[in-house]
Order: sequence, then structure tokens, then C-alpha cells
Amino acid sequence: MAKIDDSVKKKVPELRFAGFADDWEQRKLGELASNFEYGLNASAKEFDGIHKYIRITDIDDSSRKFNSDSITSPDIDLSSADNYKLKNGDLLFARTGASVGKSYLYTESDGLVYYAGFLIRARLKSEFDSNFVFQNTLTSDYKNFIKVTSQRSGQPGVNAQEYASFNIKTPCYDEQQKIGLFFKQLDDLITLHQRKLDLLKEQKKGYLQKMFPKNGEKVPELRFAGFADDWEERKLGEIFNYEQPTKYIVKSTEYDDTFNTPVLTAGKSFLLGYTDEITGIKNATVENPVVIFDDFTTSSHYVDFPFKIKSSAMKLLSLNDNSDNFYFMFNTLKNIKYVPQSHERHWISKFSEFEIYKPSQEEQQKIGSFFKQLDDTIALHQRKLDLLKEQKKGFLQKMFV
Repeated sequence: MAKIDDSVKKKVPELRFAGFADDWEQRKLGELASNFEYGLNASAKEFDGIHKYIRITDIDDSSRKFNSDSITSPDIDLSSADNYKLKNGDLLFARTGASVGKSYLYTESDGLVYYAGFLIRARLKSEFDSNFVFQNTLTSDYKNFIKVTSQRSGQPGVNAQEYASFNIKTPCYDEQQKIGLFFKQLDDLITLHQRKLDLLKEQKKGYLQKMFPKNGEKVPELRFAGFADDWEERKLGEIFNYEQPTKYIVKSTEYDDTFNTPVLTAGKSFLLGYTDEITGIKNATVENPVVIFDDFTTSSHYVDFPFKIKSSAMKLLSLNDNSDNFYFMFNTLKNIKYVPQSHERHWISKFSEFEIYKPSQEEQQKIGSFFKQLDDTIALHQRKLDLLKEQKKGFLQKMFV
């Protein structure tokens, strides 16, 4: 690929395949498609084994692929519904609701698919590469177009005529094909890494079910060789000490990646940013880790590095008995099946009273090390996946005008 001088960036992308030098031509999406059509006005029924039905919710938010987890069929006589059958290279767009703008590119590998009424189909002309056009719907220009266009009415929505007005700069067909193929291969690689990551997470779920005792049982289904004794019953409050986090709360929310100390939350986001504050730091280490436990949602994270926190809505947990294996106990905590029913603090009133089972220190060590290695592998695959996604973002910025 060749990098283009700043002076011509407006008509050509910053990054380009060798052998192409012509300016890109601005067109409307409507010029690239032979027609725009709305989908079937039909409810969904149980999958009949042949006829698939794609609705807005069946398009994966991240990968934009057809989600095959819960396939359905259209609940309608399909003998006169050929016009709603997708063909190779058809583009679908969500036309209303929170997912407005979400796009999907049909490929024959998805099978026989009909599309639903809250979707709009663009049937592209043969002189335009479908992968190239689809990738344009993942760019910041497209996202801005959707944001502006959908806000013109009370409820978020973009109709077929408005989609047709979206501006796309296009090169010659050969260059479109090269770009489209490049991104398809990158998407396939991302999908492969996502599948590997999902498989590892599913394997971990299976191990958690089998390597810890089920309700009413004193031994797990799956054990390391050499261990046969019953596990002992204990309350979580006997296993973990808790510390109130007040003195570790960050004062400023002006985060910067160049600062040294991470600011954490016990929620899904975990890492909020980095602060330059040098006091009130919780000095967790590999030798002395802690668990940050969200007192309201009951989610938790294992932390083995110095940090500050965002709010007091958590407890910091450490072991009462340092001869216990921390990572084993952390996974015991994570393995508790509990869904909060009200907005209240849960550690003292609920979790500290929960009964759990623990084996000998040697068996704890074996199980803890096993899950630590598994989690490290999952984290490695997650980093690889995140890197690929970031690389794709960069290519989208540099390879389109």
C-alpha cells in the first residue's frame, strides 16, 4: 500500500493499494443500488429448517453478521414472497429505533433468508463491489450521517429515500474489489478470533460447573487426581475480610492515558482511565491481590496492581487466612448464582452469609492455578481481538475518503 500526500487527501484516501492513482468520484448511495425495498410485514415463528428470517435484532451489533443463536422463520405464506428473498451482495439497513443505521451484508453462506419490515434492502448494481460499499457503512462519516438524519423526527428513524442520499466516494471497480476483499479477510480474521475467545469462555463456564460442588454436594464432579476428601462448608464472611473504599476514591475525573495510576470500577467497564494523583492509592500486588466487589450489582474483579476507585459503591475483599488460595476463592465468589432483586448493598446483608465449600490448601492451589492460567489465556485472546478491531478502525479512517 502507498501513502498519499496531504494535498490530495480530499479526492483520494490516505492509504492506497499500489497501482491506483485516479481521483475517487462522489456518488449517492442511491446511484449504487438498483432499488431500495422495505421488508416483510410478518411475525416470526419457530425455524422450519429452511427459511430464515432476519430482523434488526438478528444482526450482531459488533460483527454485523447474521446472529445464528436463535434462528426463526417468517410466519407467512412464502409462495408469493420471492421479492423478500435476499440475494448475494444485498445490503440491509435498520430504519427505526435505537439500532437505526445498523447494516448487514448478505452472503450466500447465510442460507435462504427473508428480511423483515423494519429493515430496508438496497440491491447493489453489478458495477459496485458489495464489500466495499458495506465497509462504508462502518465509517465515522456514515455514523455522523445517521446521527444527523435520524434526529430530524421525534423517534430515531431513517427511511429509504434518506439512505439513498448518503454520499459515498468510489474508485474504479478494481480498486473497490481490492479494498472490499482486504476488509472481508480482516473481518474473517476478527470473527475467527472472536470464536476462539467465545469457546474459551464457554469452556471456563463448563469447568466452573464441574470443578465446584453443586448445591447440596460436598465434592465436585471433576477433580484433580489424588484428592478424595469432602470439602468443608464455610461462610463467605469467614473467608474474606472487607475494607471500605472511601480513602481510595479519586478526586479528579480528568483522566489521561499518560498518567500512572488506573481508576477502577467494579462494573463491566472495569478500567475508567488513569489519574496523576499520588495519594490514597490501594497498593494491591501479585502477592497481595484484592477483589473489588460492587455492593449493588454484586459484580467483581480480581486486582493485583495499585489502583484508585471511582466511587464508594463497593467493598475491597482480601483473605482472612493467607494460607487459602486467593484465585480459588475469587472463582468461588464468581461462581455464586445470585441476581440482585433490589437496589441495596449486598456484601454484609447477603454475600457474607452465603455458604460455600472449600477443599484442602493443596487442592485449592491446583484449582486456583488452573483457572488463573485459563483466565490469562482468555485475556491474551481478548487483547489480540481488541488489537485487530483497533487496526480495522485505523484502516477505515485511512482507506476511505
